[in-house]
Amino acid sequence: MLQLIQHYYNQHPLRSILFLGLFVRLIAAVFSHGYGFSDDHFLVIEVAQQWVDGVDYKSWMPWNGNTVASGHSLFYPGMHFLLFLFFKTIGLNDPAIKMYIVRILHALYSMVIVFYGYKISAQLSGVKVAKQVGLILALYWFIPMMSVRNMVEMVCIPPLMVATWLLIKADERNKLFGFLVAGLVAGIAFSFRFQTIMFIGGMGLAIWMQRKWIQGVYFGIGAALSMVLIQGGIDMFIWGRPFAEFQEYTNYNIANATNYINGPWYNYILLVSGLMIPPISLFLFFGIYKSWKQYLWIILPALCFFVFHSYFPNKQERFILPVIPFFVMAGIAGWTSFTSQSAYWINRPLWMKRLWNFFWVTNIILLILLTPSSTKISRVDAMSYLYHKKDMKHYMIESSNTWNAVMMPLFYIGKWDKPYEIAGEFPAQVVFDSITKYHLPLPDYIIFSEADNIDKRVETIKQYVHGLNYEATIESSLLDKTMHVLNPVNVNQTYYIYKVDK
Repeated sequence: MLQLIQHYYNQHPLRSILFLGLFVRLIAAVFSHGYGFSDDHFLVIEVAQQWVDGVDYKSWMPWNGNTVASGHSLFYPGMHFLLFLFFKTIGLNDPAIKMYIVRILHALYSMVIVFYGYKISAQLSGVKVAKQVGLILALYWFIPMMSVRNMVEMVCIPPLMVATWLLIKADERNKLFGFLVAGLVAGIAFSFRFQTIMFIGGMGLAIWMQRKWIQGVYFGIGAALSMVLIQGGIDMFIWGRPFAEFQEYTNYNIANATNYINGPWYNYILLVSGLMIPPISLFLFFGIYKSWKQYLWIILPALCFFVFHSYFPNKQERFILPVIPFFVMAGIAGWTSFTSQSAYWINRPLWMKRLWNFFWVTNIILLILLTPSSTKISRVDAMSYLYHKKDMKHYMIESSNTWNAVMMPLFYIGKWDKPYEIAGEFPAQVVFDSITKYHLPLPDYIIFSEADNIDKRVETIKQYVHGLNYEATIESSLLDKTMHVLNPVNVNQTYYIYKVDK
């Protein structure tokens, strides 16, 4: 059986790699619920569904009295708006089912990274390198789960990969139109993630460094045209001026550069070294260094993007994800070329085999653990629980252990009315006094966040309602609990749901 699989893989490497990559991504799509970070849910899914429901509680739109753009590209949320509008048209309302479909679509879309990673490597370095690159991109421990999240840092990668392939083919055929098309495709990435302008600029710079002046101009025209048509067109329609969101995004990030996670300039070097699993990651960096001239069209754009983020103070981990496939392609190619000519490594093939075995064993263990894991799932499940309660009209979030109320994913409850919120900032007495003063209805259900002081907090609420009946405990996922132990900043609460007697 193993020999048959090996034979098929040798005969059809790309097909085999695509099958493996799609298989693990579909596992993630089916089993990895929740959301990874706040932005991938609240700035995409919630915004899109609000628009479908005729709500704009984030006040992103000018027709709600907002005179300043939000600083977010509306292209990606707009795509979800159209998808959710279609769901509404066909009568699909269950939030969980909608998210299954969204994750599956993202799983399919992310296969573009694997396909073109293989094709680019085969074109530049041969099938042997392409097989290695393809397998890594298909099975890299964190990529399948990240691929099914609504992360613009992942969604912007496929256009950059396709544009790189088109540049290589345009140069091979000496076709100016090919450079124009490559620019058009690269420009799409900008409308997903504004920072990719550094990547796109690096592509143009790489063309000019090879003294292909006219080709560079064509590429630049294509990229600019794509940006103007998509991002400029959307902003012109909504705000009456092109690039309103990009301008506000730039202003906001300059003004708030130091108000988020900061780190030293070498922060991303350490991060990428860890993500790519040492010591192989160090070999890949060395391969990039040794082959930067040969693979300029891969390395320079990624390097421009990498240097920009290393310089800019705000250093959140996910920001650097777009460079990973390009570092893998260039690193594997450069390292393979180096070891094939190095007497040291030629005479020590067993050591190299052991190091790669260590990489793959570590990678597969992490892949198995991470791919089906859910994140922020307790918040999602708490909302989903109430979604299926037909008698639920009003509810309350009790998070008095913290100063600010917990931000819950309202998409999963199917209602945009803000819940009553009890927190350190708004104690129970203040909230219930307001309910009484303004003759508001009592909540039907109360969700208690965290186990700390739970009995005391329940007794406090009982002073203001006729009674509370325990309904359910919503646990965090194993991954969420692990991340909380490793870093308490990752707050992933257990939730306790009570029904209010009336």
